Amino acid sequence: MNKLLQFSVASLLAVTGFSASADTLSDVRSKGILSCGVSTGLAGFSSVDKHHKWTGLDVDFCKAVAAATLGDSSKVKYIPLTGKERFTALQGGEIDILSRVTTWTQTRDTSLGLNFAGVIYYDGQGFMVKKNSGIKDASELGGATFCVNEGTTTELNLADYAKSEGFSYKLATTDTIAQTKSNFELGRCDVLTTDQSRLYALRTTLKDPSSAIVLPNIISKEPLAPVVRQGDNKWFNIVRWTLNAMLTAEELGVTSANVDKASNNSEINRLLGHTGTMGKNLGLDKKWSYHIIKQVGNYSEIFERNIGVNTPINISRGLNALWTKGGIMYSPPFR
Repeated sequence: MNKLLQFSVASLLAVTGFSASADTLSDVRSKGILSCGVSTGLAGFSSVDKHHKWTGLDVDFCKAVAAATLGDSSKVKYIPLTGKERFTALQGGEIDILSRVTTWTQTRDTSLGLNFAGVIYYDGQGFMVKKNSGIKDASELGGATFCVNEGTTTELNLADYAKSEGFSYKLATTDTIAQTKSNFELGRCDVLTTDQSRLYALRTTLKDPSSAIVLPNIISKEPLAPVVRQGDNKWFNIVRWTLNAMLTAEELGVTSANVDKASNNSEINRLLGHTGTMGKNLGLDKKWSYHIIKQVGNYSEIFERNIGVNTPINISRGLNALWTKGGIMYSPPFR
């Protein structure tokens, strides 16, 4: 290894605070708890309910990883993080996994010493306006002031969109989504822009949800994914295949209610550890995916429980339906 390469490797490790010999699984088992970075509060994805418990799609994924690695989905410490804090917290080892409505981009994937472990929700940036504004389409937003959350992909997407459409605009930036929502309610901006799923979630928490509408326009691709540090392939595989197990369970019709009776199918038997060495290959016991499904559920269960059409968020599956049902959700096979 030449001196320049040695310097580059040392520099990367210094930035990430992480070493190539790290073993996150052993650290998690030693602590007896999974440290999971979540948002500072976003209904349907990660927020504290009236019983002071964390709930949401991202929270359920944290629980799933805890079930896989510790056998107990309740063994999670939730660390609320702003957009600016999230990557530093992961790089520095403050958290074991980031499960926080985070968009997978090329720059983030290649320059921060991080790995994205698969898409948990396919999203896109949209716009929310006051109903009494009379605005019906994004083409009418020229000259508007936009509320945005600092440290996100939102600002760049908006700049690209405004340039392509040839309109000027102003920004009202904040550190947290709660502050962004407050600015919108107080009239400090004309438009709140973020991932469309967030807009639906935020609208339910307005003092008068009926006072705002979400425009139909989508201006970006926002694949939201759990994130881990580079340099620990075993942990990366565990997180990635936790998501795949939940998707495969839905595809095979295995739920938290019937998992104890599910069998008579070769892939189900491999998924649940009745046959094969799936758990051993990950450094986990053979019931790792059984614990996920029994204690947390398959992908459909966590989607419908947190953001589905029968919740206040009221989001249909759309792209997030299985590939067999018109969507693009797809797991590699368990074999």
